[in-house]
Amino acid sequence: MCDIVVATPKASRHGLMLFGKNSDRDPNEAQVVEIIPRMKHEDGYVKLTNMEYPQARETYAVIVSRPWWIYGAGMGFNEYGLVIGNVAVFTREPYHDKGMLGMDMLRLALERTRTARDALRFLISLIEEVGQGGNYSYERKFRYHNSFMIVDPEEAWVLETAGGYWAAKRVRDVYTVSNALTIKDDWDLAHDKLVDHGVKHLGCRRQGFSFADCYSDRVYTRLARGRERRSYTLRRLREKIGELTVWDIVDLLRSHSREPYHPARGSMRDICMHYGGLLRPSQTASSMIVVLKDSSVLGLVTGASNPCLSLYKPVVFGVRLPFQQKNTSNMYSVSDYWWRHEALHRRLHLCYKEYAGEYQREILGIEQKLLHSIVDLFLHNKLTLEKVQEALEEMYGEEERILEKWFKKLSGAKCSAPLLYKYKIKRVSKKARLLL
Repeated sequence: MCDIVVATPKASRHGLMLFGKNSDRDPNEAQVVEIIPRMKHEDGYVKLTNMEYPQARETYAVIVSRPWWIYGAGMGFNEYGLVIGNVAVFTREPYHDKGMLGMDMLRLALERTRTARDALRFLISLIEEVGQGGNYSYERKFRYHNSFMIVDPEEAWVLETAGGYWAAKRVRDVYTVSNALTIKDDWDLAHDKLVDHGVKHLGCRRQGFSFADCYSDRVYTRLARGRERRSYTLRRLREKIGELTVWDIVDLLRSHSREPYHPARGSMRDICMHYGGLLRPSQTASSMIVVLKDSSVLGLVTGASNPCLSLYKPVVFGVRLPFQQKNTSNMYSVSDYWWRHEALHRRLHLCYKEYAGEYQREILGIEQKLLHSIVDLFLHNKLTLEKVQEALEEMYGEEERILEKWFKKLSGAKCSAPLLYKYKIKRVSKKARLLL
């Protein structure tokens, strides 16, 4: 499950294009933040997650956050300020074992196109000519179709798909997507046979035709609670149209459906999602915000799960990531950046009532000290690569200090999490060879 929010320059306080996404995945599915440079290639094919595709002569530099085992990515941006995120949607069209993963499509588009409209056309060509398919989970069978949010400094588009059929809509001010089709009869572009197919094969009415209503799988769409999450995020953005800032996006991606919050009582309605077993099988594995201003781009990434328990850190092209993620997998490793944070987060989940508030205040203090100045420099066109590198390394150092401090603090701590919730967290952790 995932959530994407977008605010166009007319909706933001400083004329910015704002993009934010929480990537929700299986609890042991670590994510990797990766900076991939511009490269030239010989003729041939690129090996994707489950198929090969003709390689381009040259691919653009990209910064992505991706599940460790997938070639593509759930979110990312390229050197030209093109940003794309995808979410799962559940439709009445058949799912196929063969085809291209939506995340692989996303990375290919980032590496080969420069604008939102070019990326939109490229993704449509992949949907129609190659087709989407394959399994989206490393440890279980999980298939879906894809919706994409496609953004550049000047415009944003949402592309929603059901098998080989699709509809696209330009975003005028704000928009959000959350695991449910949203486009009804208000598309700007659509597959030539979208309506005819829905009427003939799905039993939908031509009069008052709605893509979302006709093509949605009602059972899985309802269970995913995507429409409820989408209603919440869209309302939050609309309340501040014309005044939205980066920090509004940060707060939204850290939000839960009820406060005071405890992960044992969380639900699929949460934007910052915490794993909770059969009825809440996912967690927010990583979070990314991208800020676009004219030709400048600034990324903010957690590189870790649960944004309410993680620091957003700045990334730009040319920066060196100070943390190690070369051998990330679905098994715990004490040297891996994502897993070290995950180990602490799961201990905090068990002691959430006692310690989460104190921990959150500590990490927010670091953001206030270091990240706010980076954003301010970006807004005033004074941000340099050296400033970003300096802030990134200092924030990483602060993270390491906090991790060590809190591992010691939580060692042997008495916690009040419900017994069933403790069992769920310890069971899924044991599967990853993480002993709590």
